[in-house]
Amino acid sequence: MANKSNNLKLLTTPVNLQNPITVQVLGICSSLAVTVQMKPAFVMGLSVTIVTAFSNLIISSIRNTIPNRIRIIVQLVVVAALVIVVDQILRAYVYDISKQLSVFVGLIITNCILMGRLEAFAMGNKPWPSFIDGIGNGLGYSLILLLLSFLRELLGSGSVWGYKIMPPVFYQLGYQNNGLMILPPMALITIGIIIWIQRSKNKELIEN
Repeated sequence: MANKSNNLKLLTTPVNLQNPITVQVLGICSSLAVTVQMKPAFVMGLSVTIVTAFSNLIISSIRNTIPNRIRIIVQLVVVAALVIVVDQILRAYVYDISKQLSVFVGLIITNCILMGRLEAFAMGNKPWPSFIDGIGNGLGYSLILLLLSFLRELLGSGSVWGYKIMPPVFYQLGYQNNGLMILPPMALITIGIIIWIQRSKNKELIEN
C-alpha cells in the first residue's frame, strides 16, 4: 500500500504543488511558443511526457553502470535518441502539426524538465518510480500547455481545437478577437496570472 501511495504522489504532485512550469519555472520557453493553438500544444505535451517517462526509465535502469564523469553525456544521448524517434513519428503521422511545432520538438533535448528529473530523481531511484515520476511531470507540463493554449486560442482566434466556437452574432455586435493573445508577451502574462491563482489557492507555495 505504501508503494501505491508513493507512486500516486509521484504522479499527482507535479500536476499542482510541484508543477514544472508554474512552481519550478521550467520549460517556460516552449510553453510560450507552442500554445497559440491547442492541437500543437497537446502534441508537444504528449511528446515531452513520453520522452521524460522513458528517459527516466532508461537512465534509472542503467544508473549503476554510468560513470559519474560522463553521466550528463549519457543522459543527453538517451534523450536525443528518444526525441529523434518521437520527431520521426510526428513527421509520419501528424506532419502538419510537426511543421507547426518546428524546431521545438528537437529542443526537447535541452528541456530543463527532462534534465532536472534525470538528475534529481532517475539517477537515485528505481526504474518504475522513475517512470511514474516522468509521466507525472509530463502531465503537469501538459496541463499548463493545454490551459494556456485554450485561453489563447479562444480569446485570440475565437476557436478551440481549430473549430470556431464564437457565434457569428458576437462579431456582428462588434466583438473582436484579441490579437494580443496570440503574441508571446501575452502568453507570459497569462502564465503569470495562472501562477498567481495557483499560489493564492495553495498557501504552502507562498515563500515566507
